[in-house]
Amino acid sequence: MPREMVLILDFGGQNTQLLARRIRELHVYCEVLPHNTRADEVKALQPKALVLAGDAGSVYDKAALGVDPAIYELGIPLLGICYGMQLMAKDLGGTVRGAGRGELEETVLTVRKMDGLFAGLEEKINVRLSCKDLVAKVPPGFAVSASAPEAPVAAMEDTQRQFYAVQFHPEVENSSFGRAVLQNYLFRVAGLAGDWTVASFIEDAVRQIRETVGDDAHAVCGLSGGVDSSVAAVLVHRAIGDRLHCIFVDHGLLRKGEAKQVLSFFCDRLRMQVTAVDATEHFLGKLAGVRDPEAKRKIIGAEFIRVFEQEAAKIGNADYLVQGTVYPDVIESGTAAAAVVKTHHNVGGLPEDLKFRLIEPLRYLFKDEVRRVGEALGLPEEIVWRHPFPGPGLAVRVLGEVTREKLEIVREADAILLEEIKAYGLYRELWQAFAILPDIRSVGVTEEGRTYAYAIALRAVTSQDAMTADWYRFPYDLLARISDRIVREVPRVNRVVYDITAKPPATIEWE
Repeated sequence: MPREMVLILDFGGQNTQLLARRIRELHVYCEVLPHNTRADEVKALQPKALVLAGDAGSVYDKAALGVDPAIYELGIPLLGICYGMQLMAKDLGGTVRGAGRGELEETVLTVRKMDGLFAGLEEKINVRLSCKDLVAKVPPGFAVSASAPEAPVAAMEDTQRQFYAVQFHPEVENSSFGRAVLQNYLFRVAGLAGDWTVASFIEDAVRQIRETVGDDAHAVCGLSGGVDSSVAAVLVHRAIGDRLHCIFVDHGLLRKGEAKQVLSFFCDRLRMQVTAVDATEHFLGKLAGVRDPEAKRKIIGAEFIRVFEQEAAKIGNADYLVQGTVYPDVIESGTAAAAVVKTHHNVGGLPEDLKFRLIEPLRYLFKDEVRRVGEALGLPEEIVWRHPFPGPGLAVRVLGEVTREKLEIVREADAILLEEIKAYGLYRELWQAFAILPDIRSVGVTEEGRTYAYAIALRAVTSQDAMTADWYRFPYDLLARISDRIVREVPRVNRVVYDITAKPPATIEWE
């Protein structure tokens, strides 16, 4: 457990993860818990500060979300943001009224108290104000610390109890002063030291893993070569050495040269124990004739667990299973304040009769934090900055039935795409870039005459967390070179198209 912790109690909305990341950028560890977490559970975690965060709904709705009233009695500094401010006002004896508007609005904030949250800031600040509900009267003990034309109470504070609240979102990009507001709360109000760093995380994680596993037990890890499983494996290996047994299952659905690259690094450079299993024939046999994307995913997932369990059983004395679960996996798989976005295999896909106890050293890290840990551990750039790759691999990038021929086509096209992107210096700008083989053919023409061959679709997106994504605007000369190489070098392909759809409405992957 880090030396200092801030807890965010989540009332829903799109900015909670962003807020957590902003706090961690200030070297303060924080976690997100559901809004209805009991006060005794909060107290047991010994947080140094609390945040009530949300941006949806009204505190007077029939289904309005609330907080354990005992939270206010813990004697811990408290910051309410948007819905959190309105809830604090209502719970503590103030008055909240509907404003008749729900969208965030640009306005000018007038700071009335140039200390506390606003120490060191200008008297006039541009903000995006949330105007669905507004505080009409502050609770006893509170004073108005900032106002706006649309909201006479745009911020309030009770310095005696160290309770603060704002009607705007300091974590969003266009709040240029927002970082200063959070700094003032964390360091001036709550008195935190801000000593949570990559080095301290690694030190704490290694110590906790050693304490958990003990001196004799062994662990297994399903190594994929992705940044999450790789960083988790290296952390655990640093803690227990050769008592970690990694299993690399090659299901025949990997990118070009991927298996060789992963095994070379972990076996040859790190001298870790890795069992490589070539299960290509097994998986292709199971996928023969299957066209439905969900059916493909289920088959691959089930067979992967079966192959992994068979290999893990050969180790015999392994009590623990290492997983590269990261924080968005946990949050997106469902909280009391938010519907499930998607169930991740690391969170909700394990069998109920699992015989292993879990070790998830990255469970409370965001992807960018995992990458920084990977760099500190000495992992090479091609692993730390590898684009996300789906568990079912190329099976969901071959639309329709998966065959060896189709896999080779999409594998070669994908390799050309990535090679050209890296040569152009754009790889790190992208969240993902890959080739897809649609289940279509089209007419083309070459010097030899008419062709009837496959089309390749290209997809490249930018994103922060894959919840939303925008298509990348490639330079035309790069697109032309990629297309030219694919149709010349990849057999049975005569056409290349580029997907220019954002998420939403599309997903990043096609299947």
